[in-house]
Amino acid sequence: MARGGGSRCGLATSGLTAQKWRMIEDDSAASQKLLAAEGRALALLDAIEVAGLIAPGRTELEVERGIFAIAARDFGVTDHWHDRVVRAGLNTLLVAGEGGPDRVIAEDDIVFLDLGPVFGEWEADVGRSYAVGSDPDKHRLCADLLIIFDSVKAHFKTTQDITGAGLYAFAESEAERHGWRFGGRIAGHLVGPFPYAMGPGISPADKELRRVSPRNPTPMRGVDAAGRARHWILEIHLVSPDRQFGGFYERLLEGPANA
Repeated sequence: MARGGGSRCGLATSGLTAQKWRMIEDDSAASQKLLAAEGRALALLDAIEVAGLIAPGRTELEVERGIFAIAARDFGVTDHWHDRVVRAGLNTLLVAGEGGPDRVIAEDDIVFLDLGPVFGEWEADVGRSYAVGSDPDKHRLCADLLIIFDSVKAHFKTTQDITGAGLYAFAESEAERHGWRFGGRIAGHLVGPFPYAMGPGISPADKELRRVSPRNPTPMRGVDAAGRARHWILEIHLVSPDRQFGGFYERLLEGPANA
């Protein structure tokens, strides 16, 4: 080894070119930045809980405005890559893009948040559900959201060639196994540097290949057009068998266990 220098372990014998090695380093850096952004978004959720924004008698819009204020004041968030979603009661059956009336949070209600804050140049996408009151079925749903998320995440990790359609089907089966319906049209999507979801030249067909959905037959571990590793958000949306309430949980597929 030359004096004053060093070498990357395995670089000389692995057959990796310098360009490919830089790509691996770039992918690792992207993962760490996405995890850091998610960490800040989870701290935002914690701050929302501490502030007591989710409470009976408050409207969804009031909660959303409170979230906007906390995000700007305490976290410096000025960009949100998607609308701040607050849903209560029957509105918890709705999927992204569907509109509903501004509901008032009721006693023994269920509420979920779906947030997309941007931290620096990186998107976060997190969701949590809250059982307001003592309804046992709603509390069970909130607990099962985390259990099913972990189960689907573990299946992704152990199934190297999993497709978007395959992971969606597994999420559906896990929901049914726990006595729920799967409420989402998708079970996740790609995430990255802002504005990743609105890049130029993305056709409707391209959008389907960027989602965990029955319409994505491609392996999730493929690389993007620039040859970079792709990073996925996993969404679990559960609905009660009688379609009276639902719940939602989402985080990155990579990284530590959920919290």
